[in-house]
Amino acid sequence: MPPPINILTIVTDQQRADTIGALGNAKIRTPVLDRLVEQGVSFTRAYTPTPVCMAARAALATGLSPAQTGCWDNNPMPVDATSYMQLLQTAGYQTHGVGKMHFEPDHTRLWGYDTRDISEEGKSGDFDRFLKDNGYGHVLSPHGIRGEMYYLPQPSQLPSHLHESHWVADRCIDFLKSRDRDRPFLLDAHFIKPHPPFENPMPWSYLYRTKDMAPPYRPENYTDFHSRINLVQNRYKYKDQACEDELTWRTTKAAYYGAISFIDYQVGRILEALGDEIENTLIIFTSDHGEMMGDYGCAGKRCLLEASNRIPFIMKMPGQEKAGTRIQTPVTLTDIFTTVSKIAEVTPSDTYGPRSGSDLFDIARGDEEGRIVHTQFQHAWMGNYMATDGKRKFLYSAADDKSWSFTIDDSLRDTPDSSQATSKLGEQAIEHFAKFPKTQAVENGNWRKHEPMPWPEDRDYGLLQQDPEGIEEMLDTIKPYHSGEHPAWDASYGAIFDHMPEMDEES
Repeated sequence: MPPPINILTIVTDQQRADTIGALGNAKIRTPVLDRLVEQGVSFTRAYTPTPVCMAARAALATGLSPAQTGCWDNNPMPVDATSYMQLLQTAGYQTHGVGKMHFEPDHTRLWGYDTRDISEEGKSGDFDRFLKDNGYGHVLSPHGIRGEMYYLPQPSQLPSHLHESHWVADRCIDFLKSRDRDRPFLLDAHFIKPHPPFENPMPWSYLYRTKDMAPPYRPENYTDFHSRINLVQNRYKYKDQACEDELTWRTTKAAYYGAISFIDYQVGRILEALGDEIENTLIIFTSDHGEMMGDYGCAGKRCLLEASNRIPFIMKMPGQEKAGTRIQTPVTLTDIFTTVSKIAEVTPSDTYGPRSGSDLFDIARGDEEGRIVHTQFQHAWMGNYMATDGKRKFLYSAADDKSWSFTIDDSLRDTPDSSQATSKLGEQAIEHFAKFPKTQAVENGNWRKHEPMPWPEDRDYGLLQQDPEGIEEMLDTIKPYHSGEHPAWDASYGAIFDHMPEMDEES
């Protein structure tokens, strides 16, 4: 009987599907991921269940769609749902997680991991203690400065060997060296990057040049592609039409690519540490969602256009056959749960109903032709819904009471399409989301109408939410610095702080 296979998942944050060299991007350098593409299976129509960090990770961990759990934004996860980590733990696996998991409301919970090395976006967890132990505890924003700097490239405040991407690889290597050799293992490596802020340590901050980066894709009448969530997201990150300056976006893309290449290097370190065990390890590389990067005049995620919604997804299987295969059947993050549950031979026992995912091994063999996958962001009046068969896709925005139909290809461009086949996808989307009343998406066999909601009075409010945690405490330590020593200077200096706006904690 062959030994149980090990499982290694590598998950980045906010990485577009078109950022791997071997899959068609001639500008980016990803030699390690290129090798995985050559040795494994690439699912070139992979979609997130929901294009936002926390909800995507909830779906990944539980195999449940946002429509099933109600986790369709950065809101708390379903704490009573079974995770794939718990299934493997029950099956006797040694389970370890490293990096950003976004387990809310309790980000320290194990949820099926025997052990964890925790890193989140604020100053918390094992990574924060690591920085303090290495003399960098004074850095308020170790992952980059937010606020108005959120989408502007910036140098890292950390040297490369202390950067979070390097730290994730170090902790994975430590686990692989010290693990129990008598048990199969699950190792989940979750990187915070290339999520903004776009900051890279030297020399990775100089790996790409602005002049070599293509400008954002903006077809004629590109604002016709915008739903309300695009405008909300733009304002939250930058301004109404994101940044209209081509030079800024090309410079930002250079920093974004640098973060991905730095992660590629760290993935190589992890795979090297596997040694001979790589032949008995299922390896999955993917991301939680994509990034608009200026395309269609948009920044960030949350919308259902391809750049935000489609993700990289590579799988290398033990005893891999037909290496280098590319599959256009659509897949989604919930398929990982289904695949793992079959490996573990354990069925979840929670009350959320059947999982909708498919076995990735079956899809790789071509057994799921004609499959349709769905994506959802938010619900009720702000709900955004998608259905795709890998060739076409249908979108609906409740806030706009508007639908869009597109054809899709290997690029991340959404091409308008009015064919009957795409219309049928719209009918299928209504039928699918009608099964989940908590979405408030469908009423009487059609998309439910909602009262339009006004814009907030302060449309810059989201920018203030991005200010780093602890900034007020830092300002308090600065205020008395000159107190009493230079009265004239002190009066004018203090006036600056008297007029500063109130700041919220980092979201």
